[in-house]
Formats: sequence, structure tokens, C-alpha cells
Amino acid sequence: MDLLQLRYFQAVARREHISQAAAELMVAQPSVSRTIARLEKELGVPLFDRVGRQVRLNAFGVTFLRRVDRALSELDDARSELADAAGLDHGRVTVAAETLLTITGLLARFRAEHPGVDVRLFQSNAETMQRQLADREVDLCFASQPLEGPELRSVELWREKVLLAVPLAHPLAARDRITIAELADEHFVTCRPGYWPRTLLDRLFTEAGLQPSISCEGDEPGATGDLISAGLGIGLVPAGSRQAAPRYPVAWLDVDNPGCERVLNLVWRTDTYLSAAARKLRDRAPVLQ
Repeated sequence: MDLLQLRYFQAVARREHISQAAAELMVAQPSVSRTIARLEKELGVPLFDRVGRQVRLNAFGVTFLRRVDRALSELDDARSELADAAGLDHGRVTVAAETLLTITGLLARFRAEHPGVDVRLFQSNAETMQRQLADREVDLCFASQPLEGPELRSVELWREKVLLAVPLAHPLAARDRITIAELADEHFVTCRPGYWPRTLLDRLFTEAGLQPSISCEGDEPGATGDLISAGLGIGLVPAGSRQAAPRYPVAWLDVDNPGCERVLNLVWRTDTYLSAAARKLRDRAPVLQ
């Protein structure tokens, strides 16, 4: 067997879907199917149960995947160590965040200091970041929701108050403070489930025994202020976003709930090799603001 077979098997095993694995690997689906078939023939056992077009990892596959993950992880770590030995200017760091606007300044400063480092970015919700860390797809995650696992280390970077933003023409614009109960009939601009603004909104309303009315939802937390100022609804926005007020004029209200805040954490794995570039960025992150 060769490394290509193992990479293909790992991708199919994680997705349990041939076409999705082929898309991830950027190869044709028949090539993946043939490679898996050859691997199973060499091993002498089936690794997947096949029901129609679906594949499910069987007991043999689970056992084999455990070893393959370990072997490929060691090889990836070796590649990173060699890159480090060649010098930081040839390094690479892969980062995930719920909104890239959070880390734009940090990345600009980091690139200015280390122009040769290859920085790769993902915009991901909490569930996706959890998987990306598990699959060793990313080195660092900037998460506003808890990412849990015995192999994960988390450091709080900052916490900030979250305010209610409303269009300037909205009847609430003259208020300074509001309770969740008073927002029962309002229409909210927020993110889809999985992103921190939606998680916070749902939690606050659940605590009040209510359910929020959503008028507009998307995948970019950083766009919420623009959508609110355009009159699409009201919404929860971090207090730090007031610095961008000239871009989207809105009125700001305090929410009468001490838990209405955002906590940003930096998360990484402790059981795998972290490249010199990733360590440099991790150490730079506490001065994110």
C-alpha cells in the first residue's frame, strides 16, 4: 500500500461518502473508488459496508483508521518539523475563525513580521472548527464558543459586552437600555445556527421563556451591523463594533442581562506538533486588540 491509498481511505472514512471525499481531495470519484477497492484487496478485508451508493465504516475500517490517523499524523508532524528546520520564512499556519474580521489586524502584523509564512484561513462555525481540529485541518481556532476535547487547550483572549443595535429610525433608538422580554415582538438580524451571535440570542430568549423572531440570517457575523442599519431588523452586536459606526449608523442599547457578552478564545491541539509559524502566531494573539 502507498500513502495515496491511505490519504484516500482517511478522507472517505471521515466523510463516509465517496463523492464528498473526492471533492475534498480534488480528484475524480472513480479514482477514489478504485483506490479504496485496491486497498481492501491488499488488506484482504472490506473496510466499508456498502448499501447502494452509501458507505459506512465497518469494524475493520474503524481499527484501520485508528492506525492510519496515527501514521499520517506522524508524517505531517515530520514535514512541519523539517519546514521549521529550514527556517520560519518557509513555514505555514492554518487558522479558523467565525469571522475573519476579528483577526485581520493580527494577521496583518504577523505577515509584516514574517512575510515568508504562508497563512491559510477558514471561516467556520463552532461545529466545523471542532471537526477541523479533530482532523488536524487547522492549527489554531479563534472561537467565541467553547470547543471541547481532552486534547484541546483553550486560552481566553478577551471578553466584551454585546449590545443591541437598532436602525436609527426604529422606535427603540431613543432608549438606552432594554430587557429581553421587551424584545418579544421584534424581528432580529442574526447568523445561522452554529455561530456565536445566534447561540447567544437563542440562549437569552430561552432564559426568558421566549423564542426570537428571525427576519434575516446569514453566515458572516461581521455583516450584521450593515444589515441592521439597512433596516432589515435589530440585532446583537459586540460593543467593539461601535468603532465602525460611521460605516453603519445605528443606535446602541444595553441589554439588561449580565450574560450578554462575547468571549473570544484561542484553541489548539496539545497532542500534535505545532509548527514554528503557528507557535509564533499563537504567542502573538494575546495582543490581538
